[in-house]
Amino acid sequence: MRNVIVLSLLLLNIHHVISAPKGVTASLSAKWSMTPFLLDTSEFIGEDGNEKFWQFVDTVKELTVYKQGESVRSYYNLILKKAGQFLTDLQVNLLRFALALRSYSPAVQASQQIASDEPPPEACPAFISIHGQHGCSTKDIKKLLKAAAGRPKPYLYNKDHIYPGFNKTDVPIVILYAEIGTKKFASFHKVLSEKAGEGTLIYVLRHFVAHPKPQKMLLSGYGVELAIKSTEYKAVDDTKVKDSGANAEEDNNDEVQGFVFGTLKKSHPELEEQLVELRRHLLESTNDMVPLKVWEMQDLSVQAAARIMSVPKFDALKLMRDLSQNFPSKARSLTRVAVKQEMRKEIEENQKRLGESIGVHPGDGELFINGLHIDLDIHNPFSILDILRGEARVLEGLHNLGIKGEHQGKLLRLPVNAVDDSYALDIRHPAIMWINDIENDSVYRNWPTGVQELLRATFPGVIRQIRHNLFNLVLFLDPLQEESVELVKLAELFYKHKIPLRIGFVFVVNTKEEIDGFSDAGVGFFRLLNYIADEYDLSQALMSMVSLYNQVEGGETLSVDTISAYLKRKFPKASAQRILGVESEYDDKRKDGALFYKKSGLGSLPVALFNGVPLSPDEMDPDELETLILQRIMDTTTTFQRAVFMGQLTDDSNVVDYLMEQPNVVPRMNPLILNTDRKYLDFTSKPVVDDWDDTTMFSFYDSRDKTAVMAKRMKYFTNADEDGMSAVTLWIAGDFEKLSGRQLLLGALKRVKASPGVRVGVIDNPSGKPSHDNTVLFRAIWASLLTQKNKAAAEFVQKLLREESSQLLQKGTKMKDLLIQGMDRDAFEKKFNTLEVDFIRSQQLFCRDVLKLSPGQQAVISNGRILGPFEEQEEFTVEDFQLLEKITLSGSAEKVKAKVKLMGMKAKHASDLVMKVDALLTAAPKGEVRKDVHFIKDNHSVLHLSPRENEVFYDVVAIVDPLTREAQKMSPLLIVLSQVVNVRLQVFMNCRAKLSEMPLKSFYRFVLESDVNFLANNTVSPGPVARFMELPESPLLTLIMVTPESWMVQAVRSPHDLDNIHLQEVNGVVTAEYELEHLLLEGHCFDLSTGQPPRGLQFTLGTSRDPLMYDTIVMANLGYFQLKANPGAWNLKLRKGRSEDIYEILTHDGTDSPADAGDVLVVLNSFHSKIIKVRVQKKADKMNEDLLSENSESKGIWDSIARRSYSTPRSRLHYYAVRSSLAKNMCFCSITGGGSKKDDGEKKKEDVLNIFSVASGHLYERFLRIMMLSVLRHTKTPVKFWFLKNYLSPSFKETIAHMAEKYGFRYELVQYKWPRWLHQQTEKQRIIWGYKILFLDVLFPLAVDKIIFVDADQIVRADLKDLRDFDLEGAPYGYTPFCDSRGEMEGYRFWKSGYWSSHLGHRKYHISALYVVDLKKFRKIAAGDRLRGQYQALSQDPNSLSNLDQDLPNNMIHQVAIKSLPQEWLWCETWCDDTSKVSAKTIDLCNNPKTKEPKLTAAARIVPEWVEYDNEIKQLLGRLQPQEDTATPTHTASPSQHDKGDDRRDEL
Repeated sequence: MRNVIVLSLLLLNIHHVISAPKGVTASLSAKWSMTPFLLDTSEFIGEDGNEKFWQFVDTVKELTVYKQGESVRSYYNLILKKAGQFLTDLQVNLLRFALALRSYSPAVQASQQIASDEPPPEACPAFISIHGQHGCSTKDIKKLLKAAAGRPKPYLYNKDHIYPGFNKTDVPIVILYAEIGTKKFASFHKVLSEKAGEGTLIYVLRHFVAHPKPQKMLLSGYGVELAIKSTEYKAVDDTKVKDSGANAEEDNNDEVQGFVFGTLKKSHPELEEQLVELRRHLLESTNDMVPLKVWEMQDLSVQAAARIMSVPKFDALKLMRDLSQNFPSKARSLTRVAVKQEMRKEIEENQKRLGESIGVHPGDGELFINGLHIDLDIHNPFSILDILRGEARVLEGLHNLGIKGEHQGKLLRLPVNAVDDSYALDIRHPAIMWINDIENDSVYRNWPTGVQELLRATFPGVIRQIRHNLFNLVLFLDPLQEESVELVKLAELFYKHKIPLRIGFVFVVNTKEEIDGFSDAGVGFFRLLNYIADEYDLSQALMSMVSLYNQVEGGETLSVDTISAYLKRKFPKASAQRILGVESEYDDKRKDGALFYKKSGLGSLPVALFNGVPLSPDEMDPDELETLILQRIMDTTTTFQRAVFMGQLTDDSNVVDYLMEQPNVVPRMNPLILNTDRKYLDFTSKPVVDDWDDTTMFSFYDSRDKTAVMAKRMKYFTNADEDGMSAVTLWIAGDFEKLSGRQLLLGALKRVKASPGVRVGVIDNPSGKPSHDNTVLFRAIWASLLTQKNKAAAEFVQKLLREESSQLLQKGTKMKDLLIQGMDRDAFEKKFNTLEVDFIRSQQLFCRDVLKLSPGQQAVISNGRILGPFEEQEEFTVEDFQLLEKITLSGSAEKVKAKVKLMGMKAKHASDLVMKVDALLTAAPKGEVRKDVHFIKDNHSVLHLSPRENEVFYDVVAIVDPLTREAQKMSPLLIVLSQVVNVRLQVFMNCRAKLSEMPLKSFYRFVLESDVNFLANNTVSPGPVARFMELPESPLLTLIMVTPESWMVQAVRSPHDLDNIHLQEVNGVVTAEYELEHLLLEGHCFDLSTGQPPRGLQFTLGTSRDPLMYDTIVMANLGYFQLKANPGAWNLKLRKGRSEDIYEILTHDGTDSPADAGDVLVVLNSFHSKIIKVRVQKKADKMNEDLLSENSESKGIWDSIARRSYSTPRSRLHYYAVRSSLAKNMCFCSITGGGSKKDDGEKKKEDVLNIFSVASGHLYERFLRIMMLSVLRHTKTPVKFWFLKNYLSPSFKETIAHMAEKYGFRYELVQYKWPRWLHQQTEKQRIIWGYKILFLDVLFPLAVDKIIFVDADQIVRADLKDLRDFDLEGAPYGYTPFCDSRGEMEGYRFWKSGYWSSHLGHRKYHISALYVVDLKKFRKIAAGDRLRGQYQALSQDPNSLSNLDQDLPNNMIHQVAIKSLPQEWLWCETWCDDTSKVSAKTIDLCNNPKTKEPKLTAAARIVPEWVEYDNEIKQLLGRLQPQEDTATPTHTASPSQHDKGDDRRDEL
């Protein structure tokens, strides 16, 4: 009763005026139609493998029949139920999240686009394409297949769904375009899957929806920011806007100041209107935006944390979201929160620890999922979903293997060594003949000995000469090979020039015992060398080798005669017989070299090892090798510097030992073991039964179940460690009736004997159908494993595998006669005689279905890693088993064993677990190192959420200051994450102390949902929307979309000015509709012959039907380019004209066509960024031509270096160093944008005035139209306007075409995304300033010679043709200096004192409101790249470049010259006196820092003609409005006439 009275009193106090709630909503839709959930789901399941995809397709092949009778919600649930047959509960939750994100929609749409490119035959709900010909029914298949072989095969993409069948390449390919689940699909699928199963065709499925639903698909996974704008200068348009009539959807469950309105409305329905008003009144009283005093701000961050920690923990994240996203209106309420001293102390202690352990500072925001660092600047919900899926496989695997709780985290965080692609051979081998030793030879005695010398700064390109064997080159040579000659000469060159390289030789010569140096030149060479080394020294031996080789004519090889003659001439006293003869004393170690070479497993001679790492055959060209070795020395120096800095390498270290103890060093090279493409068994299944004696039953298991049964039933030969455990488990699969099978197993057993901690299991894979006859040996092996002690079994089987035993068995000897002492004969015989072959049939099935072996083929499995099938002649020796063991142990087996040991389980079970966990962890994709984040104390500053018991859980740690941009994004992300998966969550309040300004100046919403939402009538909700409902009405707001890197979005509908939202002047809700216009394709392009980017090269992107849809220019340093695209398959080509004439594409990475294919095909099928690399080369007859100049007089900065002659290693080295340092220093310098659609290559130049401008917000668009009109009124030259599309409003984009028609000008909207590698700006105004100056070289096609930038708020009074033709005297651009003539403004001229005064010297400070750019000169001197480089350096400091577009060119005035334009080209009242106004050619409406006069008032006062222009354009727009209202009622609002009643608002 008391509550009702209080409520009534409150309601009485409120004026009974009901008005619609105000707010802002923003939505973002895809450009394509909504894709069916069933197809998205099939793509999600397809990520888990082709086999699963087709099983799912079989299950849902006619599912759409249920669509008719069911509601959308129940059909959605049916899809999830069907998917649940193939997914775990966790994966189903991830599927729900993926469907809410529409994450797989681009993959479905890509297929749709590929289908439309075919194109689809008329009125076909599904169709087939067979080698270019189409059919609409199953009856057409036979007819189209007949002549298919004569037509070219279609191109198949990486992500194509190919029906699993025989891997034949000589059969026709049938592509089915259909919608899974429809009857038409089912009939096609039945026929095609049968034929593909028989191997008569290859069946490919691509999604195709014949009649896509017209409804747009709303996306999520992005942020929307409403930033509070400064109102120091009034810059709001006074044109009236019709309201959209949209109303806010209220969230009635909100608690406002203690009142829960949902509950109140239920209990007092009669008071509904008054309750709405009360809620509004309370909201407005809390949205107090009165500025805070500095002392009130100091503790805001800690106060927010205290408030969050004080509520029940399940509400804490929602409160953090509310405080961070609505901070400007919540700030005052936080100042009243008291903070406990314990909390402050705990935060400080934790921050100190985090700073030391992971480098996190107060105020930083970091997120870790299972220890993986998720950088929210790079990651978005789509990539986080991928991480969650990848982690799910490992987490569920560990869970299924029985690893729970703390053990899970410990195993996950084990540092699994990534697969190394540069293995090194151990070079500490006696067979290597070292020619020099930098540590001990006297020739190097003056070099410094301290490794700290590595850290001393040197001029780029100088190799540090330090007395340590840091760099070692070993050459394996056959002295008689022609290639050896140049390599020996190169070695001598290095030695002579004192390059700090220790050089060693391994000579591979004839190893026969009785061999004569007089008959074999190789042996003679070796003995002569040994003689010289013994009698003189090794350096003399090297010189002799060179002079000996100098005697050999080109194209010939070393002969015995040459050696004898050389010996006689150089050493006349020596006895040739004693040196070269059979009884030579200098024959020591001759066989060692050949033996070392054979055991090393290296490829064909000659081979070079740099610090043990073999060079590839194509790197062995002597001309290239010199440069390559020097480059390697430079690269390796940085690794050594790091080791010295970290204290891993000291003066006492033996450097060679240090090098050879690295994890990538192996005793032998075997590509089969060391290759990087590795396949693993999945041991994580838990089959219901584990029977392998019933082969029929076994055949129905899937791959994972078959593997699990094998693991459970396997028996082992062991040689356990002291702890009884084996860290390495080998399975040997083969046919043991064959010699190769027996040798393979024998090699493995020898390794077991030599190495504790290895065990071997055996799998039989007979060449024929298993029977008693062809499994004799294996049954004996198996019987011994089942009945004998380990040692006896191993000895017996080793005897059995020897050749003599198998010969005895073939001659009729009985198995019992081969038994050895110490065996239990009876038990063995009983088991051997009763063993059936059914389980061997199951083993053979396992070999066929899981290991993909044919009967009789061999393979080795090491901790689940499959090596094989082996080729017929392939040897796998004991040394290979040793290498395999080392690789397996160093991967993660050793570390896994150490952790499993702590679990305290029986040895056999523990060894099984090591094998299974090792396979699971090493098969998982290698990411970055997982961090272990710990807090010293977590009582007052860490929010804990515990996971649900006995389920798979993710360990999530968030470190965040609740009042930062990171918190605005992270809090909603964590809420959704905890809804999608089971999490153990810790959130540390990483507060900043002593704030001196407001920490956040914006409202924010992150659009993200954990599941698809449905309306009350069970239809799908239109999609997620950003809603701002509790906004204060006084501030001026600007709307900014914060989207993933590769998205290009634009506003498509909104009558309101989204740059200046003032809720006081709006009735109802400001709605903004955006569209994902393009997904970006980014890339880097280099010229292979010069290694530098081909500046000015143009690419085009299109489809086979429309090859030129988008184009771009490659820019200098990173060779960066950027193209607009959408989901689908695209062709990248060089643009017709100079680009195609001079260059050709050689190779490309990251694309969807083979690297050397001439056609570059790129498939965009996800919301992720797509980045490709393209390498081009000039055509042979165009080597001297340059893209950027017709007469080829210009060469870039690289060419000036490359043209110099580099003959000596020192100078060549210098070139490489300079080049690499330039590359490093200039890497933030290139970008591209759109160009004109026309082919502007060789076209005759037209006389056109190109005018560029940018505008944002309705006021500046109004000014922009007036500026355009003033330009047109003063010139007879045709004009083309270029506008930056990124920030134009929908209304401007709709009306510009009508203006162009009326006034006869051309225009183009240019658009591109700020590149990710260039420092990002966060404030909208600064981003626009950046676009004005940073990308001039790439925004416009190469055919545009000159461009004039004119600010939107300028009025032109002269012909701009005069400015275009103005002589810039060699400067790339011309600007007008600031006026000095208005005396009263002297105190505001910041450029006359301080930094600017000293930096500019006698030069003037220029204004950026008007400038002319000579684009040819600008590109030639790489001005754009220099400006971006300087911007990158300066912009890291938030206090520099306060007027970015103006400060940057003035700062760079010494590097990129500015031509000062005559003063009359720009007059502005703020800085110029009244007398100079008469001669003004343009008038700019500069802000006046003294009077702060609003722009509109100033315009009408200063420029009389401005009002006329304004009225003329208003009349034009007024005439357009009725047409648009009938066509699209929600589009641009009608601008009202400019009347006197508006003047009052100018002063607000």
